[in-house]
Amino acid sequence: MSEIELAMEGAAEPAVPAASPAMLRRVALASCVGTTVEWYDFFVYATAAALVFNKLFFPQFDPLVGSLVALGTYAAGFIARPIGGLVFGYVGDRLGRKKALVTTLLIVGIATFAIGLLPTYAAIGLAAPLILIGIRMLHGFGIGGEQGNAILIVCEHAPDERRGFYGSLVQIGAPAGFILPLGLFALLTATMSDAVFLDWGWRLPFLVSILLIGIGLYIRVNLSESPLFASAHRQGQPRASLAAMLKKHTRGILLGWGAKICEATIFSVYAVMISAYAVNRGIPKSLMTTAILIAIVIEVLTLPLFGALSDRIGRRAVYIFGSAVTMLLAFPVFALVYYDMQSVIWIGLVGALAIGHSAMYAPQAAFFAELFPTPVRATGVAVVQQFGALIGTIGGFAAGWLLQVGNGTPWLLAGYVAFTGVVTALSVFFMSESAPRHAAVSAVSFH
Repeated sequence: MSEIELAMEGAAEPAVPAASPAMLRRVALASCVGTTVEWYDFFVYATAAALVFNKLFFPQFDPLVGSLVALGTYAAGFIARPIGGLVFGYVGDRLGRKKALVTTLLIVGIATFAIGLLPTYAAIGLAAPLILIGIRMLHGFGIGGEQGNAILIVCEHAPDERRGFYGSLVQIGAPAGFILPLGLFALLTATMSDAVFLDWGWRLPFLVSILLIGIGLYIRVNLSESPLFASAHRQGQPRASLAAMLKKHTRGILLGWGAKICEATIFSVYAVMISAYAVNRGIPKSLMTTAILIAIVIEVLTLPLFGALSDRIGRRAVYIFGSAVTMLLAFPVFALVYYDMQSVIWIGLVGALAIGHSAMYAPQAAFFAELFPTPVRATGVAVVQQFGALIGTIGGFAAGWLLQVGNGTPWLLAGYVAFTGVVTALSVFFMSESAPRHAAVSAVSFH
Protein backbone atom coordinates (compact mmCIF):
# COMPACT_ATOMS: atom_id res chain seq x y z
CA MET A 1 0.00 0.00 0.00
CA SER A 2 1.41 3.40 -1.00
CA GLU A 3 1.90 6.33 1.37
CA ILE A 4 -1.09 8.10 -0.13
CA GLU A 5 -3.26 5.00 0.28
CA LEU A 6 -2.15 4.71 3.90
CA ALA A 7 -3.06 8.33 4.51
CA MET A 8 -6.40 7.89 2.77
CA GLU A 9 -7.16 4.91 5.01
CA GLY A 10 -6.08 6.79 8.10
CA ALA A 11 -3.52 4.08 8.89
CA ALA A 12 -0.63 6.50 8.95
CA GLU A 13 -2.32 8.89 11.34
CA PRO A 14 0.09 10.09 14.01
CA ALA A 15 -0.76 9.97 17.70
CA VAL A 16 -0.84 13.48 19.15
CA PRO A 17 -1.30 14.70 22.69
CA ALA A 18 -4.69 16.18 23.57
CA ALA A 19 -4.96 19.95 23.63
CA SER A 20 -4.99 21.54 27.06
CA PRO A 21 -8.44 22.49 28.39
CA ALA A 22 -7.48 26.18 28.24
CA MET A 23 -6.38 25.94 24.60
CA LEU A 24 -9.46 23.92 23.69
CA ARG A 25 -11.75 26.55 25.22
CA ARG A 26 -9.85 29.31 23.39
CA VAL A 27 -10.08 27.49 20.05
CA ALA A 28 -13.81 26.79 20.53
CA LEU A 29 -14.55 30.41 21.48
CA ALA A 30 -12.43 31.77 18.65
CA SER A 31 -14.11 29.55 16.08
CA CYS A 32 -17.59 30.39 17.37
CA VAL A 33 -16.89 34.14 17.35
CA GLY A 34 -15.14 34.07 13.99
CA THR A 35 -17.89 32.01 12.40
CA THR A 36 -20.54 34.33 13.83
CA VAL A 37 -18.73 37.31 12.31
CA GLU A 38 -18.54 35.69 8.89
CA TRP A 39 -22.18 34.58 8.93
CA TYR A 40 -23.14 38.09 10.09
CA ASP A 41 -21.50 39.41 6.94
CA PHE A 42 -23.29 36.79 4.84
CA PHE A 43 -26.76 37.42 6.31
CA VAL A 44 -26.51 41.22 6.61
CA TYR A 45 -26.57 41.23 2.84
CA ALA A 46 -29.74 39.11 2.80
CA THR A 47 -31.47 41.52 5.19
CA ALA A 48 -30.50 44.56 3.14
CA ALA A 49 -31.51 42.81 -0.09
CA ALA A 50 -35.01 42.38 1.29
CA LEU A 51 -35.25 45.96 2.59
CA VAL A 52 -33.44 48.41 0.30
CA PHE A 53 -31.37 46.91 -2.50
CA ASN A 54 -34.31 46.75 -4.92
CA LYS A 55 -34.72 50.54 -4.60
CA LEU A 56 -31.04 51.53 -4.56
CA PHE A 57 -29.40 49.11 -6.98
CA PHE A 58 -32.24 47.82 -9.19
CA PRO A 59 -34.62 50.81 -9.56
CA GLN A 60 -35.09 50.20 -13.28
CA PHE A 61 -37.35 47.25 -12.43
CA ASP A 62 -40.84 47.49 -11.00
CA PRO A 63 -40.85 47.00 -7.19
CA LEU A 64 -41.76 43.30 -7.22
CA VAL A 65 -39.27 42.35 -9.93
CA GLY A 66 -36.62 44.50 -8.26
CA SER A 67 -37.14 42.66 -4.98
CA LEU A 68 -36.84 39.29 -6.72
CA VAL A 69 -33.66 40.37 -8.52
CA ALA A 70 -32.17 41.69 -5.27
CA LEU A 71 -32.90 38.40 -3.52
CA GLY A 72 -31.50 36.61 -6.57
CA THR A 73 -28.14 38.25 -5.91
CA TYR A 74 -28.37 36.79 -2.39
CA ALA A 75 -28.71 33.32 -3.94
CA ALA A 76 -25.58 34.01 -5.99
CA GLY A 77 -23.57 33.65 -2.81
CA PHE A 78 -24.67 30.03 -2.48
CA ILE A 79 -23.40 29.27 -5.98
CA ALA A 80 -19.94 30.57 -5.07
CA ARG A 81 -19.74 28.61 -1.80
CA PRO A 82 -18.68 25.25 -3.31
CA ILE A 83 -15.87 26.97 -5.23
CA GLY A 84 -14.60 28.59 -2.05
CA GLY A 85 -14.93 25.27 -0.27
CA LEU A 86 -12.71 23.50 -2.79
CA VAL A 87 -10.09 26.28 -2.88
CA PHE A 88 -9.81 26.67 0.88
CA GLY A 89 -10.18 22.95 1.44
CA TYR A 90 -6.95 22.69 -0.55
CA VAL A 91 -5.42 25.54 1.47
CA GLY A 92 -6.51 23.95 4.74
CA ASP A 93 -5.04 20.56 3.80
CA ARG A 94 -1.81 21.99 2.37
CA LEU A 95 -1.04 25.06 4.47
CA GLY A 96 -3.15 24.62 7.58
CA ARG A 97 -6.62 25.28 8.94
CA LYS A 98 -5.52 28.50 10.63
CA LYS A 99 -4.19 30.14 7.45
CA ALA A 100 -7.42 29.30 5.65
CA LEU A 101 -9.53 30.79 8.45
CA VAL A 102 -7.59 34.05 8.61
CA THR A 103 -7.78 34.46 4.83
CA THR A 104 -11.52 33.78 4.56
CA LEU A 105 -12.27 36.21 7.38
CA LEU A 106 -10.40 38.95 5.52
CA ILE A 107 -12.15 38.19 2.22
CA VAL A 108 -15.65 38.27 3.68
CA GLY A 109 -14.95 41.22 5.96
CA ILE A 110 -13.43 43.48 3.34
CA ALA A 111 -16.24 42.63 0.90
CA THR A 112 -18.88 43.53 3.49
CA PHE A 113 -17.21 46.83 4.40
CA ALA A 114 -16.97 47.68 0.68
CA ILE A 115 -20.77 47.37 0.29
CA GLY A 116 -21.14 50.06 2.96
CA LEU A 117 -19.15 52.42 0.72
CA LEU A 118 -20.59 51.33 -2.63
CA PRO A 119 -22.23 54.06 -4.78
CA THR A 120 -25.81 53.28 -5.79
CA TYR A 121 -27.40 53.00 -9.23
CA ALA A 122 -28.28 56.69 -9.15
CA ALA A 123 -24.57 57.56 -8.86
CA ILE A 124 -22.80 55.12 -11.20
CA GLY A 125 -25.56 53.37 -13.11
CA LEU A 126 -25.30 49.73 -14.14
CA ALA A 127 -21.86 49.39 -12.55
CA ALA A 128 -23.46 49.51 -9.08
CA PRO A 129 -25.52 46.28 -9.32
CA LEU A 130 -22.70 44.51 -11.17
CA ILE A 131 -20.21 45.36 -8.42
CA LEU A 132 -22.80 44.32 -5.83
CA ILE A 133 -23.19 40.90 -7.45
CA GLY A 134 -19.40 40.50 -7.62
CA ILE A 135 -19.08 41.29 -3.91
CA ARG A 136 -21.85 38.82 -3.14
CA MET A 137 -19.88 36.14 -4.96
CA LEU A 138 -16.88 36.98 -2.77
CA HIS A 139 -19.11 36.54 0.29
CA GLY A 140 -20.07 33.06 -0.82
CA PHE A 141 -16.50 32.21 -1.80
CA GLY A 142 -15.22 33.14 1.65
CA ILE A 143 -18.00 31.45 3.62
CA GLY A 144 -17.56 28.28 1.57
CA GLY A 145 -13.94 28.09 2.63
CA GLU A 146 -14.51 29.14 6.22
CA GLN A 147 -17.08 26.64 7.42
CA GLY A 148 -15.15 23.41 6.97
CA ASN A 149 -11.88 24.74 8.34
CA ALA A 150 -13.59 26.27 11.39
CA ILE A 151 -15.18 22.90 12.16
CA LEU A 152 -11.88 21.07 11.77
CA ILE A 153 -9.69 23.31 13.88
CA VAL A 154 -12.10 22.69 16.78
CA CYS A 155 -12.76 18.98 16.17
CA GLU A 156 -9.06 18.27 15.73
CA HIS A 157 -8.30 19.93 19.08
CA ALA A 158 -11.18 18.23 20.92
CA PRO A 159 -10.96 14.92 22.81
CA ASP A 160 -12.67 12.06 21.00
CA GLU A 161 -15.42 11.66 23.57
CA ARG A 162 -16.50 15.35 23.37
CA ARG A 163 -16.02 16.08 19.69
CA GLY A 164 -19.75 16.34 19.02
CA PHE A 165 -20.19 18.97 21.73
CA TYR A 166 -17.25 21.13 20.70
CA GLY A 167 -18.10 20.81 17.01
CA SER A 168 -21.63 22.05 17.73
CA LEU A 169 -20.21 25.27 19.22
CA VAL A 170 -18.92 26.21 15.76
CA GLN A 171 -22.42 25.68 14.36
CA ILE A 172 -23.77 28.37 16.70
CA GLY A 173 -22.15 30.92 14.38
CA ALA A 174 -24.81 30.51 11.67
CA PRO A 175 -27.93 31.23 13.77
CA ALA A 176 -26.09 33.90 15.78
CA GLY A 177 -24.95 35.53 12.55
CA PHE A 178 -28.54 35.46 11.34
CA ILE A 179 -29.89 37.14 14.49
CA LEU A 180 -27.43 40.05 14.69
CA PRO A 181 -28.21 41.81 11.39
CA LEU A 182 -31.96 41.37 11.89
CA GLY A 183 -31.69 43.03 15.30
CA LEU A 184 -29.48 45.83 14.03
CA PHE A 185 -31.69 46.62 11.03
CA ALA A 186 -34.76 46.52 13.28
CA LEU A 187 -33.13 49.08 15.58
CA LEU A 188 -32.20 51.37 12.70
CA THR A 189 -35.61 51.25 11.04
CA ALA A 190 -37.27 51.97 14.40
CA THR A 191 -35.09 55.02 15.14
CA MET A 192 -34.72 56.55 11.67
CA SER A 193 -37.15 57.97 9.17
CA ASP A 194 -37.56 56.00 5.95
CA ALA A 195 -35.77 58.74 4.01
CA VAL A 196 -32.73 58.79 6.31
CA PHE A 197 -32.53 55.00 6.40
CA LEU A 198 -32.69 54.80 2.62
CA ASP A 199 -30.15 57.63 2.24
CA TRP A 200 -27.35 56.38 4.52
CA GLY A 201 -28.71 54.43 7.50
CA TRP A 202 -28.68 51.10 5.66
CA ARG A 203 -24.90 51.41 5.28
CA LEU A 204 -24.17 51.29 9.02
CA PRO A 205 -24.51 47.51 9.50
CA PHE A 206 -22.00 46.99 6.69
CA LEU A 207 -19.53 49.57 8.02
CA VAL A 208 -19.83 48.33 11.61
CA SER A 209 -18.69 44.91 10.42
CA ILE A 210 -15.11 46.21 10.24
CA LEU A 211 -15.04 46.26 14.06
CA LEU A 212 -16.30 42.69 14.22
CA ILE A 213 -13.73 41.62 11.66
CA GLY A 214 -10.97 43.20 13.74
CA ILE A 215 -12.07 41.24 16.80
CA GLY A 216 -12.40 38.00 14.85
CA LEU A 217 -9.04 38.49 13.16
CA TYR A 218 -7.27 39.17 16.46
CA ILE A 219 -8.71 36.00 17.96
CA ARG A 220 -7.90 33.81 14.96
CA VAL A 221 -4.33 35.04 14.53
CA ASN A 222 -3.64 33.99 18.11
CA LEU A 223 -5.03 30.47 17.68
CA SER A 224 -2.82 27.40 17.70
CA GLU A 225 -2.84 25.28 14.54
CA SER A 226 -4.72 21.99 14.61
CA PRO A 227 -2.44 19.47 16.37
CA LEU A 228 -3.46 16.69 13.97
CA PHE A 229 -2.67 18.79 10.92
CA ALA A 230 0.60 20.03 12.44
CA SER A 231 1.74 16.50 13.29
CA ALA A 232 0.76 15.12 9.87
CA HIS A 233 2.52 18.07 8.19
CA ARG A 234 5.73 17.48 10.17
CA GLN A 235 5.73 13.82 9.21
CA GLY A 236 5.24 14.72 5.56
CA GLN A 237 2.02 12.80 5.09
CA PRO A 238 1.06 13.06 1.41
CA ARG A 239 -2.17 14.73 0.39
CA ALA A 240 -4.13 12.74 -2.16
CA SER A 241 -5.49 14.51 -5.23
CA LEU A 242 -9.10 15.67 -5.34
CA ALA A 243 -9.88 12.93 -7.87
CA ALA A 244 -8.34 10.26 -5.63
CA MET A 245 -10.23 11.55 -2.60
CA LEU A 246 -13.52 11.57 -4.49
CA LYS A 247 -12.94 8.04 -5.76
CA LYS A 248 -11.96 6.70 -2.35
CA HIS A 249 -14.81 8.36 -0.45
CA THR A 250 -17.58 8.36 -3.07
CA ARG A 251 -20.04 6.50 -0.84
CA GLY A 252 -19.41 8.76 2.16
CA ILE A 253 -19.74 11.92 0.05
CA LEU A 254 -23.03 10.84 -1.55
CA LEU A 255 -24.51 9.84 1.80
CA GLY A 256 -23.20 13.09 3.28
CA TRP A 257 -25.05 15.06 0.61
CA GLY A 258 -28.19 13.13 1.47
CA ALA A 259 -27.66 13.89 5.16
CA LYS A 260 -27.17 17.59 4.40
CA ILE A 261 -30.16 18.13 2.12
CA CYS A 262 -32.91 18.25 4.76
CA GLU A 263 -30.98 20.50 7.15
CA ALA A 264 -30.14 22.99 4.37
CA THR A 265 -33.66 22.90 2.95
CA ILE A 266 -35.55 23.58 6.16
CA PHE A 267 -33.33 26.48 7.19
CA SER A 268 -34.04 28.27 3.92
CA VAL A 269 -37.74 27.37 4.07
CA TYR A 270 -38.41 28.21 7.73
CA ALA A 271 -36.01 31.12 8.18
CA VAL A 272 -36.78 32.89 4.89
CA MET A 273 -39.49 31.47 2.63
CA ILE A 274 -42.30 30.86 5.12
CA SER A 275 -42.23 34.53 6.13
CA ALA A 276 -42.91 35.66 2.57
CA TYR A 277 -45.74 33.13 2.29
CA ALA A 278 -47.27 34.26 5.59
CA VAL A 279 -47.13 37.97 4.67
CA ASN A 280 -48.78 37.15 1.35
CA ARG A 281 -51.64 35.63 3.36
CA GLY A 282 -52.05 38.78 5.42
CA ILE A 283 -50.04 37.84 8.51
CA PRO A 284 -47.98 40.83 9.75
CA LYS A 285 -44.32 40.67 8.79
CA SER A 286 -43.35 41.84 12.28
CA LEU A 287 -45.11 38.81 13.78
CA MET A 288 -43.26 36.40 11.49
CA THR A 289 -39.93 38.12 12.11
CA THR A 290 -40.46 37.84 15.86
CA ALA A 291 -41.51 34.19 15.61
CA ILE A 292 -38.45 33.31 13.53
CA LEU A 293 -36.15 35.24 15.89
CA ILE A 294 -37.55 33.39 18.91
CA ALA A 295 -36.97 30.04 17.21
CA ILE A 296 -33.40 30.89 16.16
CA VAL A 297 -32.45 32.31 19.58
CA ILE A 298 -33.65 29.08 21.20
CA GLU A 299 -31.69 27.10 18.58
CA VAL A 300 -28.50 28.81 19.75
CA LEU A 301 -29.19 27.20 23.14
CA THR A 302 -30.19 23.75 21.85
CA LEU A 303 -27.25 23.26 19.49
CA PRO A 304 -24.68 22.43 22.21
CA LEU A 305 -27.25 20.20 23.94
CA PHE A 306 -27.75 18.09 20.82
CA GLY A 307 -24.00 18.12 20.16
CA ALA A 308 -23.32 16.73 23.63
CA LEU A 309 -26.13 14.20 23.22
CA SER A 310 -24.50 12.92 20.01
CA ASP A 311 -21.38 12.11 22.05
CA ARG A 312 -23.48 10.05 24.46
CA ILE A 313 -25.95 8.19 22.23
CA GLY A 314 -24.31 8.53 18.80
CA ARG A 315 -24.40 10.90 15.84
CA ARG A 316 -26.83 8.78 13.83
CA ALA A 317 -29.49 8.58 16.52
CA VAL A 318 -29.56 12.35 17.10
CA TYR A 319 -29.43 13.14 13.39
CA ILE A 320 -32.27 10.75 12.49
CA PHE A 321 -34.32 12.17 15.36
CA GLY A 322 -33.95 15.64 13.81
CA SER A 323 -35.05 14.41 10.38
CA ALA A 324 -38.03 12.58 11.96
CA VAL A 325 -39.12 15.78 13.74
CA THR A 326 -38.89 17.60 10.41
CA MET A 327 -41.13 15.03 8.73
CA LEU A 328 -43.69 15.13 11.54
CA LEU A 329 -43.85 18.94 11.73
CA ALA A 330 -43.79 19.83 8.01
CA PHE A 331 -47.58 19.86 7.57
CA PRO A 332 -48.49 21.22 11.02
CA VAL A 333 -46.12 24.21 10.73
CA PHE A 334 -47.54 25.26 7.38
CA ALA A 335 -51.06 24.62 8.67
CA LEU A 336 -50.49 27.19 11.43
CA VAL A 337 -49.79 29.79 8.75
CA TYR A 338 -52.47 28.65 6.32
CA TYR A 339 -55.20 28.70 8.96
CA ASP A 340 -53.95 32.02 10.38
CA MET A 341 -53.19 30.70 13.88
CA GLN A 342 -50.98 33.68 14.66
CA SER A 343 -50.64 33.16 18.40
CA VAL A 344 -48.93 29.77 18.05
CA ILE A 345 -46.92 30.10 14.83
CA TRP A 346 -43.80 30.69 16.91
CA ILE A 347 -44.28 27.32 18.65
CA GLY A 348 -44.29 25.52 15.32
CA LEU A 349 -41.12 27.33 14.23
CA VAL A 350 -39.40 26.53 17.53
CA GLY A 351 -40.14 22.86 16.93
CA ALA A 352 -38.95 23.02 13.31
CA LEU A 353 -35.76 25.03 13.89
CA ALA A 354 -34.72 24.72 17.54
CA ILE A 355 -35.44 20.98 17.62
CA GLY A 356 -35.64 19.53 14.10
CA HIS A 357 -32.94 21.64 12.45
CA SER A 358 -30.76 21.80 15.56
CA ALA A 359 -30.73 18.03 16.07
CA MET A 360 -29.29 17.64 12.56
CA TYR A 361 -27.00 20.68 12.48
CA ALA A 362 -25.38 20.10 15.89
CA PRO A 363 -23.83 16.63 15.30
CA GLN A 364 -23.15 17.44 11.65
CA ALA A 365 -19.79 19.09 12.34
CA ALA A 366 -18.20 16.06 14.01
CA PHE A 367 -20.11 13.56 11.85
CA PHE A 368 -18.81 14.98 8.57
CA ALA A 369 -15.30 15.55 9.92
CA GLU A 370 -15.12 11.91 10.98
CA LEU A 371 -15.72 10.78 7.40
CA PHE A 372 -12.20 11.70 6.23
CA PRO A 373 -8.53 11.27 7.24
CA THR A 374 -6.42 14.30 8.16
CA PRO A 375 -4.57 14.83 4.83
CA VAL A 376 -7.82 15.31 2.89
CA ARG A 377 -10.26 16.23 5.66
CA ALA A 378 -10.68 19.94 4.84
CA THR A 379 -11.35 19.18 1.18
CA GLY A 380 -13.66 16.28 2.01
CA VAL A 381 -15.73 18.26 4.48
CA ALA A 382 -15.97 21.15 2.01
CA VAL A 383 -17.28 18.85 -0.73
CA VAL A 384 -19.94 17.39 1.56
CA GLN A 385 -20.94 20.64 3.29
CA GLN A 386 -20.92 23.11 0.44
CA PHE A 387 -22.26 21.02 -2.42
CA GLY A 388 -24.84 19.51 -0.06
CA ALA A 389 -25.85 23.00 1.06
CA LEU A 390 -26.14 24.14 -2.56
CA ILE A 391 -28.42 21.22 -3.42
CA GLY A 392 -30.59 21.71 -0.34
CA THR A 393 -30.83 25.50 -0.45
CA ILE A 394 -31.45 25.88 -4.17
CA GLY A 395 -33.89 22.97 -4.04
CA GLY A 396 -35.73 24.61 -1.14
CA PHE A 397 -36.07 27.96 -2.88
CA ALA A 398 -37.00 26.30 -6.18
CA ALA A 399 -39.69 24.32 -4.37
CA GLY A 400 -41.41 27.63 -3.71
CA TRP A 401 -43.14 27.24 -7.08
CA LEU A 402 -45.12 24.40 -5.46
CA LEU A 403 -47.11 27.14 -3.71
CA GLN A 404 -48.30 28.29 -7.13
CA VAL A 405 -48.98 24.75 -8.30
CA GLY A 406 -51.07 24.25 -5.17
CA ASN A 407 -53.07 27.44 -5.86
CA GLY A 408 -51.76 29.11 -2.72
CA THR A 409 -52.09 26.08 -0.46
CA PRO A 410 -48.83 24.97 1.19
CA TRP A 411 -49.35 21.21 1.18
CA LEU A 412 -47.14 20.38 -1.80
CA LEU A 413 -44.30 22.44 -0.34
CA ALA A 414 -44.82 20.80 3.06
CA GLY A 415 -44.70 17.44 1.31
CA TYR A 416 -41.38 18.37 -0.29
CA VAL A 417 -39.97 19.35 3.13
CA ALA A 418 -41.11 16.00 4.56
CA PHE A 419 -39.58 14.22 1.56
CA THR A 420 -36.17 15.76 2.26
CA GLY A 421 -36.50 14.42 5.81
CA VAL A 422 -36.98 10.93 4.40
CA VAL A 423 -33.91 11.32 2.16
CA THR A 424 -31.78 12.48 5.08
CA ALA A 425 -33.02 9.78 7.46
CA LEU A 426 -32.23 7.04 4.94
CA SER A 427 -28.81 8.53 4.14
CA VAL A 428 -27.83 8.74 7.80
CA PHE A 429 -29.15 5.21 8.43
CA PHE A 430 -26.67 3.86 5.89
CA MET A 431 -23.75 5.91 7.25
CA SER A 432 -21.41 4.33 9.78
CA GLU A 433 -21.66 5.50 13.37
CA SER A 434 -18.59 7.56 14.18
CA ALA A 435 -19.05 8.67 17.80
CA PRO A 436 -16.21 6.87 19.62
CA ARG A 437 -18.45 5.49 22.38
CA HIS A 438 -20.61 3.71 19.81
CA ALA A 439 -18.34 2.90 16.87
CA ALA A 440 -16.41 -0.36 16.76
CA VAL A 441 -13.57 1.62 15.26
CA SER A 442 -13.78 5.39 15.71
CA ALA A 443 -14.05 6.95 12.29
CA VAL A 444 -10.87 7.34 10.34
CA SER A 445 -8.04 9.31 11.50
CA PHE A 446 -8.69 11.13 14.73
CA HIS A 447 -6.29 8.83 16.59
